[in-house]
Amino acid sequence: MSDDGDAVSSLRAVAHPLRLRILSLLTGTELSAAEVARELGVTHANASYHLRVLADAGEVVVAGEEKIRGGVAKRYRHPWEQQRTTGSSASSSERERETYVRAMAEELVRRSRHRSPRSRMQMTDAELWVTPEVWKRVSALVEEASTLVHAEAQPPRTPGTVHVNLTAATFEITEPTR
Repeated sequence: MSDDGDAVSSLRAVAHPLRLRILSLLTGTELSAAEVARELGVTHANASYHLRVLADAGEVVVAGEEKIRGGVAKRYRHPWEQQRTTGSSASSSERERETYVRAMAEELVRRSRHRSPRSRMQMTDAELWVTPEVWKRVSALVEEASTLVHAEAQPPRTPGTVHVNLTAATFEITEPTR
């Protein structure tokens, strides 16, 4: 498949709310389809299907296998660190990118419904002008925060952890033609 085809396939794979949740789960641990199904309250078949879609797009990898009741269960993980360092050089269509942004927005709405009333919520939305130096610093801070939460992610419900959300999108804006 071409680089463009890979990028489109990847965006299609992650542009689904359930698959975004699966990717989040697999950041902190390796899980089987049955474990993903239990954690997210979906059927085993549904979890297996979505894991296959993510695996086919290269968004999750098989981290190992284990024997369970005479069968073999694959354990999956999200290779977030590899994807962060290699990035995607291929461009994708605006429609595919918009689909992904809409899925992220929908997932953010779902997560916000479960926000702990005792927790502090920080939100910002900005479309403004800053110096290149400020933009470089802001981008680096967002990348640092993203890397930190991914690197320190634990399996679901690990004692001593809190369930959190971090959603960020940073980009420069081109001026529309007047």
